[in-house]
Amino acid sequence: MRTDFIFDILKNRHNQFVELVAQCPEDKRNLVPKGFKNSIHWHVGHVLTVTEFHVFGLSEFALNKTLPAIYQYFFAYGTKPADWEGEPPAWEILIDQLRKQPDEIRILLENKLDARVKDNFLKAETFGELILSTVLHATDHIGFVTAMLKTLK
Repeated sequence: MRTDFIFDILKNRHNQFVELVAQCPEDKRNLVPKGFKNSIHWHVGHVLTVTEFHVFGLSEFALNKTLPAIYQYFFAYGTKPADWEGEPPAWEILIDQLRKQPDEIRILLENKLDARVKDNFLKAETFGELILSTVLHATDHIGFVTAMLKTLK
């Protein structure tokens, strides 16, 4: 697997997502538009949290998690703002972590893209495949957020 390609596409997709969510006015970040079950704030935390889960939680590198465990409560698969008790991590913190995440993943896995990972529900066999799954996941959320931004206008 070509290292630069994999890490560049991860970073590019994260940057594209960050640029997109930056278009959301501050007063609308926590609104859940009609027809949706989550806010844009949730999508930001979800992409961050699921990227870490796919890359580290589904591999043997679980100890390299960098996000606090509470992120799972707010942003894991199946969560939604209507169920939250308490305030989620601040928008600015999530955005900063999203910007840094691709570089942090690269530092840890640059020479391990072809390394085998444990059996997982994604059926990924290597770290490179886990990283590509996060790119696809973020792409889905770019679509959701694009639709949400149109609805929120």
